[in-house]
Amino acid sequence: MVGVDLVELVLGAILSLGTSLLLVSRLERLGERLGLSEALLGVVAALAADAPEISSAVTALVHRQRAVGAGVVLGSNVFNLAALLGLGAVVAGWVVLHRRVVILAGSVSMWIAVVALLTFLGTVSPALGLALVGVVMVPYIVLLGTRGRRASWFGLPRRWTLWLRAAVSEEEQELYPAIHPRRGGPLDVALVAGALVVVVGASVVMERAGSAVGRHYSVPEIVVGGLLLAVITSLPNAVAAVYLAAKGRGAAALSTALNSNVLNVVAGLLVPAVWLGLGRPQAQGMLIAGCYVGLTACTLALAYAGRGLSRLSGSVVIGGYLAFVAVFLVI
Repeated sequence: MVGVDLVELVLGAILSLGTSLLLVSRLERLGERLGLSEALLGVVAALAADAPEISSAVTALVHRQRAVGAGVVLGSNVFNLAALLGLGAVVAGWVVLHRRVVILAGSVSMWIAVVALLTFLGTVSPALGLALVGVVMVPYIVLLGTRGRRASWFGLPRRWTLWLRAAVSEEEQELYPAIHPRRGGPLDVALVAGALVVVVGASVVMERAGSAVGRHYSVPEIVVGGLLLAVITSLPNAVAAVYLAAKGRGAAALSTALNSNVLNVVAGLLVPAVWLGLGRPQAQGMLIAGCYVGLTACTLALAYAGRGLSRLSGSVVIGGYLAFVAVFLVI
């Protein structure tokens, strides 16, 4: 019954949102206990907040609903740019960003966005796409984990090495007061395990209920995934990023948004697609993938040119997302 499915969808969203916030906070504490850098703590937090998107996407791919799975990941990434960065700038009035941080995090994010587009279009296989992502992600994680001190490992000119160290240092300075948690303990381990089970379970319920509602009203799968589930599963990240932007933690908000998008592509799309495939791309799916790349480039260009995002540039990003939704529903 559609009424039951709608209730399950709403309850799953509420449960997923509340439990995701608990999962993020407890994982940060465990990361602090392990001595992770602030930048890596940010990645861990983004991964935890991404649990609903990733779980929903993987569930859809397992059930051979490839359009829903791809739509959740790519649609979430487009929404993240508008809700996490655009809305954050509108709420805060001004989000200051270091240009080095924009270039470093933005370059990684753009690379992954382009790889996601090429993989979705079938230009490269999911396995090759995952390998191309690893070429950039492994050095990036090493940089963040060592606070830039191992930049010399990559054999780059000294000037580039110093630049990378400065970029990571600037991001660390922003992230420290934003996410610096107290050290975790055994209770946090138990809470993380329990919260993860609940988040994954709620995400599975949301995906199945959302797909059932879509079938009842004859809504295409790509719309269910790219709009409905994409927005609902991205709410934990949106709440966190708007909070950080309002507190003036620009780099932390940028890191949350871009890391979230990167992890969505890797864990929610490429890894499961290696085994399950993505199927033939649809017109609306290609639109989502193209908008993901285009809005990422636009957001980063505005952030770099303005040394941050103003209320006006944030409105431009939100306007870009609304334009995407309008076109998406028409074609």
